[in-house]
Amino acid sequence: MELPVFEHDRWGVDKYVVIAMEALDQLLLACHAQSINLFVESFLKMVSKLLESRDPDLQILGSTSFVKFTNIEEDTPSYHRRYDFFVSKFSAMAHNNNQAPDVRIKVRVAGLRGLQGVVKKTSSDELQVNIWDKVHMDKIVPSLLYNMHDEDSPSPSPSDDTQHASQHQDTTRPTTVAETCLRDLVCRAAFGSIKSVLKPALCHLDNHQLWVPNRFAVKCFKIIMYSMQSQYSHVAIQSLLSHLDDHTRDSARIKASIVGVLRETVSIAAAGSIGPSVLEVFNTLLRHLRLSIDYQLTGRRGSQGSVHKQPINEEEEKLFQEAIITTVGAFATILPDYQKIEIMMFIMGKVPIPPQDGGHNMLSATGVQGEEGNLLLQNMLLKSLHQVALAYTSVSMTTTFTSTAFLDPLLRVSLVADVRVRLIVQQILHTLIDRHGNCEKLQKIRIPKYINDLDLKVEKCSRQDLAFMRKHGPQFYSMLYENLLQHDNSDENFHAIYCTMALLCVELGGEDVLVELLRLTLGLQEIACKPQEENDLSTPHICKLHAVLAAYLNLISQLTAIPALCQHVTQVLETRKQEAPYFLPETAFLEGDSLEQVTLPDPVNTNLLFHQNAINEAMASSGHEVSRLSQPFVPLRSDFPSQSRYSMDVQSINIEMDQVDTPGRERKHPGEEITFETLKKTLTEKTPDAEDDEARRREVVEKFQNAPFEEIAAHSEARSQQLNNKLNEIMDMVSKPSVDASGRVVSLSGPFQVKSVPVYEMQFPDLCVY
Repeated sequence: MELPVFEHDRWGVDKYVVIAMEALDQLLLACHAQSINLFVESFLKMVSKLLESRDPDLQILGSTSFVKFTNIEEDTPSYHRRYDFFVSKFSAMAHNNNQAPDVRIKVRVAGLRGLQGVVKKTSSDELQVNIWDKVHMDKIVPSLLYNMHDEDSPSPSPSDDTQHASQHQDTTRPTTVAETCLRDLVCRAAFGSIKSVLKPALCHLDNHQLWVPNRFAVKCFKIIMYSMQSQYSHVAIQSLLSHLDDHTRDSARIKASIVGVLRETVSIAAAGSIGPSVLEVFNTLLRHLRLSIDYQLTGRRGSQGSVHKQPINEEEEKLFQEAIITTVGAFATILPDYQKIEIMMFIMGKVPIPPQDGGHNMLSATGVQGEEGNLLLQNMLLKSLHQVALAYTSVSMTTTFTSTAFLDPLLRVSLVADVRVRLIVQQILHTLIDRHGNCEKLQKIRIPKYINDLDLKVEKCSRQDLAFMRKHGPQFYSMLYENLLQHDNSDENFHAIYCTMALLCVELGGEDVLVELLRLTLGLQEIACKPQEENDLSTPHICKLHAVLAAYLNLISQLTAIPALCQHVTQVLETRKQEAPYFLPETAFLEGDSLEQVTLPDPVNTNLLFHQNAINEAMASSGHEVSRLSQPFVPLRSDFPSQSRYSMDVQSINIEMDQVDTPGRERKHPGEEITFETLKKTLTEKTPDAEDDEARRREVVEKFQNAPFEEIAAHSEARSQQLNNKLNEIMDMVSKPSVDASGRVVSLSGPFQVKSVPVYEMQFPDLCVY
């Protein structure tokens, strides 16, 4: 038998110990009797003695023998075997701090392999000690993580056989062995025991301050996520969220690192593995986002009633907020589309909405009074909503905006005072409306000579989308109208609004929608052409507004390919190039600073404007219904967007009704004032006819209640006899022969039979003759 060579010169008794352990190992491998349990008990006692020794070589020998024993499959269970001592001793060996690097590494590897053997021996045997108990996991998991992040442990010194050493270098490093043991441990964990692994792992990261930076934490949870069964992934996510709640009062750097680990964890989780409480996950993240905004506004961190609050680092809080927003997007990626819609509605429900009376003093969800808190919260929540929208695949507008509780607040927030918030809302609309990847091609305001240069993908609008625009289109048009007239619009806002208008034309451009968009364009042009004493828009704003409308009409004309409309738009654009280049995008947006020096003509030359009559004639020539084009565009009130669900603007309806009346002719039915009192009086007062009917009804009821049966029967028989007489008279009249115009007698065999005429005598209309 070849004996292992120790590093130091030992007593001769060590050789006998090695021989004895080798003999026990061979006996264990050869013994298959049911009495093996009694033999194993003696074997474990000998292994315990070796592990209690202070000699590293004997500890390694005992660990090696124990690992061999754990690889033996036993048929009979053991009721009296205990492994508590081995868990404690192997954990201590995994933390060995021997001064000699080679000895320290060998002892740690032996301890880690011993822990792996204990888990393997006990995890599948219910009669053994419950290895998933907290007292055991609090020793095993930290031992594994301690060796995983101890990167300073040197590799063992190479032996003479360098090829053999390089081959086994990875298997002799504590870091590699610890990773293997952790994977094996998590893989064996069931649903009820996975938390027993996660809790000590999180505590170890806290105790050793391993969250910042979070490279090691990300590494650990990637190993855990890839090792556990996919249906248990939500347990790890919920544990991280609970741990984030425990660190509410900690610094933003630590919380940002935990959220970063959460984001990496979610990217590994399978679809639908967040668990049943999807909204609770987003509610937790948004709650921390609101708290961070509170801390940023107050400058201090702590509970609401706490006297001693710690100062914060504003830059760290911003990084934490961005981490939450990114994580919200990562969560949304693994959700099905119907849950993404629910999440967008959920987030929109938490956005502070301006009151309907147009006021600005609104209380935000954070409890911070004032516009600053509301604007910060709006900005962050809408960014989170945009991340969810990016993960959503829009198919139908009816499905996307399934509830007015989502669409109405979104359009109302698009008109707030903050430029950044308005820009985010437009970006959200781009993501939800664009279904063919046209958004990137329409982000810049430009006038291409040929529409094919944009390479747009245009499909026919579906019936569902047309019905959606009939119902909600006026809300979109009014939103665009008021957004373009905002005084503080930046160039980014103009580009974003133009992109929304273009997407409505490309994605939802049915006949009705096209006419309404033309009305919107002409209405905005009318505002831009007002005299300067009546117009509160600045000169650069007017120039950019004209430029947006020029680019938009050029897009509509080329998409519809109506020759007369294209000719009119091209003619106006050529005139502007010669006389007013500041009304074109190339000048208005590229030379914005020089627009202050421009002197606008008052009034604007008609050759520089798009004419309603020319557009009407062009649209009518192609078969479009143009009656609506002659009606001026009137936006809806921005504080009541829901009033447009079933109607267009009120003024256009009044105009249509006025056109019915002929001038100089009195109305046949003069208008009558209808009030609540009038309706109430009509319902409560009784007319004479109603009183007579009531009297007759009471008389009939009393007769049937009080009259004898013979009288009622005689009355009914008399009425039936009268009915029979009437029917007989009718039948006699029908059965009599009738005389036609030529004097011929025509007999009728039944009440519904008519004179029969030969086919060759029938006179057919010319259209019916083939």
